[in-house]
Amino acid sequence: MDVQTDVSLKPYNTFGIDARARFFCEIDSLKKLKEALQLSGYPEKFILSGGSNILITGDLNKLVLHIGLKGIEIVEESQKEVWIKVMAGENWHQMVLWALDQNYGGLENLSLIPGNAGTAPIQNIGAYGVELKDILTSCEAMEVESKKIKIFTNEDCHFGYRDSYFKNEGKGKYVITSITLKLTKNTHKINTNYGDIEAELQAKGISDPTIKDISNVVVSIRQKKLPDPCKIGNSGSFFKNPVLSASEFLTFTENHPHAPFYKIAEDCYKIPAGWLIEQCGLKGKRFGDAGVHKNQALVLVNYGHATGKDIINMAERVVEQVRQKFGITISPEVNIIS
Repeated sequence: MDVQTDVSLKPYNTFGIDARARFFCEIDSLKKLKEALQLSGYPEKFILSGGSNILITGDLNKLVLHIGLKGIEIVEESQKEVWIKVMAGENWHQMVLWALDQNYGGLENLSLIPGNAGTAPIQNIGAYGVELKDILTSCEAMEVESKKIKIFTNEDCHFGYRDSYFKNEGKGKYVITSITLKLTKNTHKINTNYGDIEAELQAKGISDPTIKDISNVVVSIRQKKLPDPCKIGNSGSFFKNPVLSASEFLTFTENHPHAPFYKIAEDCYKIPAGWLIEQCGLKGKRFGDAGVHKNQALVLVNYGHATGKDIINMAERVVEQVRQKFGITISPEVNIIS
Protein backbone atom coordinates (compact mmCIF):
# COMPACT_ATOMS: atom_id res chain seq x y z
CA MET A 1 0.00 0.00 0.00
CA ASP A 2 1.57 3.28 -1.17
CA VAL A 3 0.93 5.89 1.53
CA GLN A 4 2.33 9.35 0.82
CA THR A 5 3.09 11.96 3.48
CA ASP A 6 2.53 15.73 3.67
CA VAL A 7 0.46 16.03 0.49
CA SER A 8 -1.15 19.30 -0.65
CA LEU A 9 -4.90 18.92 -1.12
CA LYS A 10 -5.19 22.01 -3.33
CA PRO A 11 -5.54 19.92 -6.53
CA TYR A 12 -8.15 17.73 -4.84
CA ASN A 13 -10.75 20.32 -3.79
CA THR A 14 -12.56 22.71 -6.11
CA PHE A 15 -12.35 25.55 -3.59
CA GLY A 16 -8.59 25.45 -4.17
CA ILE A 17 -7.82 25.53 -0.45
CA ASP A 18 -4.12 24.84 0.07
CA ALA A 19 -4.46 22.56 3.08
CA ARG A 20 -2.19 19.55 3.57
CA ALA A 21 -2.87 15.94 4.42
CA ARG A 22 -0.50 14.26 6.84
CA PHE A 23 -1.02 10.97 4.98
CA PHE A 24 -2.54 10.34 1.53
CA CYS A 25 -3.42 7.24 -0.47
CA GLU A 26 -4.89 6.75 -3.96
CA ILE A 27 -7.69 4.16 -4.13
CA ASP A 28 -8.30 2.64 -7.58
CA SER A 29 -9.75 -0.75 -6.67
CA LEU A 30 -12.04 -2.33 -4.08
CA LYS A 31 -9.08 -4.42 -2.93
CA LYS A 32 -7.03 -1.29 -2.21
CA LEU A 33 -9.98 0.31 -0.42
CA LYS A 34 -10.33 -2.72 1.83
CA GLU A 35 -6.58 -2.77 2.53
CA ALA A 36 -6.53 0.97 3.26
CA LEU A 37 -9.43 0.73 5.69
CA GLN A 38 -7.57 -2.07 7.49
CA LEU A 39 -4.40 -0.01 7.93
CA SER A 40 -3.44 0.54 11.54
CA GLY A 41 -0.96 2.96 13.04
CA TYR A 42 -2.47 5.93 11.24
CA PRO A 43 -4.72 8.75 12.45
CA GLU A 44 -8.41 8.93 11.55
CA LYS A 45 -9.17 8.09 7.92
CA PHE A 46 -10.89 10.64 5.69
CA ILE A 47 -12.64 9.74 2.42
CA LEU A 48 -12.07 12.22 -0.41
CA SER A 49 -13.73 11.97 -3.80
CA GLY A 50 -14.10 14.81 -6.32
CA GLY A 51 -13.67 17.47 -3.62
CA SER A 52 -16.47 19.55 -5.12
CA ASN A 53 -18.75 19.82 -2.12
CA ILE A 54 -16.33 20.34 0.74
CA LEU A 55 -14.59 23.21 2.46
CA ILE A 56 -11.33 22.24 4.15
CA THR A 57 -10.67 24.63 7.03
CA GLY A 58 -7.09 23.61 7.82
CA ASP A 59 -4.42 20.94 7.52
CA LEU A 60 -5.74 17.41 8.06
CA ASN A 61 -3.97 15.23 10.59
CA LYS A 62 -5.58 12.24 8.90
CA LEU A 63 -5.04 9.48 6.37
CA VAL A 64 -6.84 10.80 3.29
CA LEU A 65 -8.17 8.08 0.98
CA HIS A 66 -8.75 9.53 -2.49
CA ILE A 67 -11.43 7.46 -4.24
CA GLY A 68 -10.51 6.83 -7.89
CA LEU A 69 -12.70 3.81 -8.71
CA LYS A 70 -13.50 3.89 -12.45
CA GLY A 71 -15.93 2.19 -14.79
CA ILE A 72 -19.42 2.41 -16.33
CA GLU A 73 -21.36 -0.69 -17.36
CA ILE A 74 -24.87 -1.65 -18.39
CA VAL A 75 -26.21 -4.15 -15.86
CA GLU A 76 -29.76 -4.55 -17.19
CA GLU A 77 -31.96 -3.24 -19.95
CA SER A 78 -35.42 -3.58 -21.40
CA GLN A 79 -37.04 -2.19 -24.52
CA LYS A 80 -37.66 1.17 -22.87
CA GLU A 81 -35.16 1.42 -20.00
CA VAL A 82 -31.55 0.76 -19.11
CA TRP A 83 -29.77 0.37 -15.78
CA ILE A 84 -26.16 1.55 -15.62
CA LYS A 85 -23.65 0.94 -12.84
CA VAL A 86 -21.21 3.80 -12.34
CA MET A 87 -18.13 3.48 -10.15
CA ALA A 88 -17.63 6.11 -7.47
CA GLY A 89 -14.58 7.81 -8.99
CA GLU A 90 -16.22 8.62 -12.33
CA ASN A 91 -16.59 12.35 -13.02
CA TRP A 92 -20.29 13.18 -12.86
CA HIS A 93 -20.55 15.41 -15.93
CA GLN A 94 -18.44 13.07 -18.08
CA MET A 95 -20.83 10.28 -17.09
CA VAL A 96 -23.80 12.45 -18.10
CA LEU A 97 -22.20 13.08 -21.50
CA TRP A 98 -21.58 9.35 -21.92
CA ALA A 99 -25.27 8.65 -21.23
CA LEU A 100 -26.37 11.32 -23.70
CA ASP A 101 -24.13 9.83 -26.38
CA GLN A 102 -26.06 6.56 -25.92
CA ASN A 103 -29.37 8.52 -26.02
CA TYR A 104 -30.12 7.52 -22.43
CA GLY A 105 -32.42 10.02 -20.74
CA GLY A 106 -32.86 11.16 -17.15
CA LEU A 107 -29.55 12.87 -16.43
CA GLU A 108 -29.77 15.86 -18.79
CA ASN A 109 -31.06 18.32 -16.15
CA LEU A 110 -28.12 17.34 -13.94
CA SER A 111 -25.49 18.35 -16.50
CA LEU A 112 -22.30 20.16 -15.43
CA ILE A 113 -22.71 19.43 -11.72
CA PRO A 114 -19.13 19.23 -10.38
CA GLY A 115 -17.85 16.21 -8.50
CA ASN A 116 -17.84 12.44 -8.82
CA ALA A 117 -20.57 9.82 -8.91
CA GLY A 118 -19.81 8.38 -5.48
CA THR A 119 -20.68 11.52 -3.59
CA ALA A 120 -23.93 12.13 -5.49
CA PRO A 121 -26.09 10.03 -3.10
CA ILE A 122 -24.69 11.73 -0.01
CA GLN A 123 -26.09 15.11 -1.05
CA ASN A 124 -28.94 13.75 -3.17
CA ILE A 125 -27.65 16.15 -5.81
CA GLY A 126 -30.24 18.02 -7.81
CA ALA A 127 -30.75 20.81 -10.32
CA TYR A 128 -33.47 22.23 -12.54
CA GLY A 129 -36.32 20.14 -11.18
CA VAL A 130 -34.51 16.77 -11.02
CA GLU A 131 -32.82 15.03 -8.08
CA LEU A 132 -30.66 11.93 -7.91
CA LYS A 133 -33.43 10.11 -6.03
CA ASP A 134 -35.55 10.27 -9.20
CA ILE A 135 -33.16 7.99 -11.12
CA LEU A 136 -31.08 6.05 -8.59
CA THR A 137 -32.21 2.48 -7.96
CA SER A 138 -29.39 1.45 -5.65
CA CYS A 139 -25.83 2.07 -4.57
CA GLU A 140 -23.10 -0.15 -3.21
CA ALA A 141 -20.95 0.85 -0.25
CA MET A 142 -18.18 -0.74 1.77
CA GLU A 143 -18.87 -0.78 5.48
CA VAL A 144 -15.86 0.74 7.26
CA GLU A 145 -16.09 -1.61 10.24
CA SER A 146 -16.64 -4.96 8.49
CA LYS A 147 -15.05 -4.09 5.10
CA LYS A 148 -18.03 -5.81 3.44
CA ILE A 149 -20.04 -4.45 0.52
CA LYS A 150 -23.66 -3.58 1.27
CA ILE A 151 -26.35 -2.73 -1.27
CA PHE A 152 -28.60 0.22 -0.45
CA THR A 153 -31.92 0.55 -2.28
CA ASN A 154 -33.34 3.97 -3.11
CA GLU A 155 -35.57 3.66 -0.05
CA ASP A 156 -32.62 2.67 2.17
CA CYS A 157 -30.89 5.94 1.26
CA HIS A 158 -33.57 8.03 3.04
CA PHE A 159 -33.26 10.79 0.50
CA GLY A 160 -34.37 14.32 1.38
CA TYR A 161 -33.58 17.77 0.07
CA ARG A 162 -29.76 17.70 -0.22
CA ASP A 163 -29.89 15.00 2.41
CA SER A 164 -29.56 11.23 2.80
CA TYR A 165 -28.84 8.39 5.18
CA PHE A 166 -25.14 8.90 4.45
CA LYS A 167 -25.22 12.43 5.94
CA ASN A 168 -27.03 11.29 9.06
CA GLU A 169 -27.23 7.81 10.63
CA GLY A 170 -24.73 6.38 8.15
CA LYS A 171 -22.22 9.21 8.28
CA GLY A 172 -18.68 7.86 8.47
CA LYS A 173 -19.87 4.25 8.46
CA TYR A 174 -19.73 3.54 4.72
CA VAL A 175 -17.68 4.36 1.63
CA ILE A 176 -19.88 4.46 -1.48
CA THR A 177 -18.22 2.45 -4.23
CA SER A 178 -20.81 2.59 -7.05
CA ILE A 179 -24.29 3.77 -7.97
CA THR A 180 -26.90 2.19 -10.25
CA LEU A 181 -29.15 4.50 -12.27
CA LYS A 182 -32.34 3.74 -14.18
CA LEU A 183 -32.49 5.72 -17.43
CA THR A 184 -34.85 5.85 -20.39
CA LYS A 185 -33.91 4.57 -23.85
CA ASN A 186 -36.65 6.12 -25.99
CA THR A 187 -39.67 7.40 -24.02
CA HIS A 188 -37.78 10.32 -22.52
CA LYS A 189 -39.48 12.62 -20.02
CA ILE A 190 -38.50 16.16 -20.97
CA ASN A 191 -38.43 18.46 -17.93
CA THR A 192 -38.41 22.18 -18.80
CA ASN A 193 -40.48 23.62 -15.96
CA TYR A 194 -37.71 24.79 -13.64
CA GLY A 195 -35.51 27.86 -13.72
CA ASP A 196 -34.63 29.45 -17.05
CA ILE A 197 -34.79 26.32 -19.22
CA GLU A 198 -37.99 27.24 -21.07
CA ALA A 199 -36.80 30.79 -21.75
CA GLU A 200 -33.43 29.56 -23.03
CA LEU A 201 -35.12 27.07 -25.35
CA GLN A 202 -37.39 29.79 -26.74
CA ALA A 203 -34.39 32.08 -27.26
CA LYS A 204 -32.74 29.32 -29.28
CA GLY A 205 -35.93 28.67 -31.27
CA ILE A 206 -36.29 25.11 -29.95
CA SER A 207 -39.92 24.05 -29.52
CA ASP A 208 -39.49 20.26 -29.38
CA PRO A 209 -36.29 19.72 -27.37
CA THR A 210 -34.28 16.52 -27.22
CA ILE A 211 -32.46 15.40 -24.10
CA LYS A 212 -29.24 16.77 -25.63
CA ASP A 213 -30.98 20.14 -26.14
CA ILE A 214 -31.93 20.17 -22.46
CA SER A 215 -28.37 19.32 -21.44
CA ASN A 216 -26.92 22.03 -23.68
CA VAL A 217 -29.31 24.62 -22.27
CA VAL A 218 -28.57 23.60 -18.68
CA VAL A 219 -24.82 23.80 -19.37
CA SER A 220 -25.29 27.26 -20.92
CA ILE A 221 -27.30 28.52 -17.94
CA ARG A 222 -24.84 27.13 -15.41
CA GLN A 223 -21.85 28.61 -17.24
CA LYS A 224 -23.49 32.04 -17.23
CA LYS A 225 -24.30 31.92 -13.53
CA LEU A 226 -21.58 29.80 -11.96
CA PRO A 227 -17.81 30.28 -12.00
CA ASP A 228 -15.56 27.56 -13.43
CA PRO A 229 -13.68 25.96 -10.47
CA CYS A 230 -10.63 25.63 -12.76
CA LYS A 231 -10.49 29.42 -12.96
CA ILE A 232 -11.83 30.55 -9.57
CA GLY A 233 -12.13 28.34 -6.52
CA ASN A 234 -15.68 27.44 -5.45
CA SER A 235 -17.91 24.52 -4.54
CA GLY A 236 -20.98 25.57 -6.49
CA SER A 237 -23.97 26.41 -4.32
CA PHE A 238 -22.59 26.99 -0.84
CA PHE A 239 -25.98 27.26 0.88
CA LYS A 240 -29.13 25.19 0.73
CA ASN A 241 -32.35 26.92 -0.28
CA PRO A 242 -34.39 27.26 2.93
CA VAL A 243 -37.68 25.38 3.10
CA LEU A 244 -40.58 27.08 4.89
CA SER A 245 -43.77 25.60 6.29
CA ALA A 246 -47.10 27.00 5.09
CA SER A 247 -47.43 29.29 8.12
CA GLU A 248 -43.81 30.50 7.84
CA PHE A 249 -44.31 31.08 4.14
CA LEU A 250 -47.47 33.12 4.74
CA THR A 251 -45.64 35.41 7.19
CA PHE A 252 -42.69 35.71 4.82
CA THR A 253 -44.79 36.65 1.77
CA GLU A 254 -46.80 39.19 3.75
CA ASN A 255 -43.53 41.01 4.45
CA HIS A 256 -41.93 40.25 1.06
CA PRO A 257 -44.74 39.83 -1.50
CA HIS A 258 -42.43 39.91 -4.53
CA ALA A 259 -40.01 37.22 -3.35
CA PRO A 260 -39.54 34.24 -5.68
CA PHE A 261 -40.45 30.79 -4.36
CA TYR A 262 -41.10 27.19 -5.38
CA LYS A 263 -43.90 25.09 -3.94
CA ILE A 264 -42.44 21.65 -3.26
CA ALA A 265 -45.36 20.14 -1.29
CA GLU A 266 -48.78 21.11 -0.04
CA ASP A 267 -47.31 22.78 3.05
CA CYS A 268 -43.65 23.33 2.00
CA TYR A 269 -42.15 26.22 0.05
CA LYS A 270 -38.57 26.71 -1.05
CA ILE A 271 -37.09 30.22 -1.11
CA PRO A 272 -33.98 30.80 -3.28
CA ALA A 273 -31.10 31.44 -0.89
CA GLY A 274 -29.28 33.35 -3.64
CA TRP A 275 -32.13 35.87 -3.79
CA LEU A 276 -32.06 36.33 0.00
CA ILE A 277 -28.30 36.94 -0.06
CA GLU A 278 -28.57 39.32 -3.00
CA GLN A 279 -31.26 41.36 -1.22
CA CYS A 280 -28.78 41.86 1.62
CA GLY A 281 -26.47 43.63 -0.82
CA LEU A 282 -23.82 40.91 -0.65
CA LYS A 283 -23.71 39.81 -4.28
CA GLY A 284 -20.25 40.53 -5.66
CA LYS A 285 -18.87 41.56 -2.26
CA ARG A 286 -15.27 40.66 -1.54
CA PHE A 287 -13.53 40.26 1.80
CA GLY A 288 -9.86 39.80 1.09
CA ASP A 289 -9.56 36.76 -1.19
CA ALA A 290 -12.95 35.40 -0.10
CA GLY A 291 -16.03 36.66 -1.87
CA VAL A 292 -19.65 36.25 -2.95
CA HIS A 293 -19.76 35.62 -6.68
CA LYS A 294 -20.80 38.55 -8.86
CA ASN A 295 -23.24 36.52 -10.97
CA GLN A 296 -24.70 34.13 -8.40
CA ALA A 297 -24.94 35.11 -4.75
CA LEU A 298 -25.41 31.48 -3.72
CA VAL A 299 -21.78 30.80 -4.63
CA LEU A 300 -18.87 31.71 -2.35
CA VAL A 301 -15.50 31.94 -4.06
CA ASN A 302 -11.78 31.85 -3.38
CA TYR A 303 -10.03 34.50 -5.46
CA GLY A 304 -6.70 32.80 -5.00
CA HIS A 305 -5.28 32.74 -1.50
CA ALA A 306 -8.28 32.52 0.84
CA THR A 307 -8.02 29.95 3.60
CA GLY A 308 -10.86 27.72 4.66
CA LYS A 309 -11.28 29.86 7.75
CA ASP A 310 -11.59 32.97 5.56
CA ILE A 311 -14.45 31.33 3.66
CA ILE A 312 -16.13 30.20 6.90
CA ASN A 313 -15.92 33.70 8.39
CA MET A 314 -17.53 35.15 5.29
CA ALA A 315 -20.23 32.46 5.28
CA GLU A 316 -21.09 33.28 8.88
CA ARG A 317 -21.41 36.95 7.93
CA VAL A 318 -23.80 36.03 5.11
CA VAL A 319 -25.91 33.83 7.39
CA GLU A 320 -26.19 36.56 10.00
CA GLN A 321 -27.21 39.28 7.55
CA VAL A 322 -29.90 37.06 6.00
CA ARG A 323 -31.18 36.20 9.48
CA GLN A 324 -31.36 39.85 10.48
CA LYS A 325 -33.16 40.96 7.31
CA PHE A 326 -35.56 38.05 6.77
CA GLY A 327 -35.71 36.06 10.00
CA ILE A 328 -34.60 33.00 8.01
CA THR A 329 -31.54 30.93 8.86
CA ILE A 330 -29.77 29.52 5.80
CA SER A 331 -27.39 26.61 6.22
CA PRO A 332 -24.39 25.33 4.25
CA GLU A 333 -24.87 22.72 1.57
CA VAL A 334 -21.14 21.98 1.52
CA ASN A 335 -19.46 19.74 4.07
CA ILE A 336 -17.15 21.61 6.41
CA ILE A 337 -13.96 19.61 7.06
CA SER A 338 -11.59 20.34 9.93
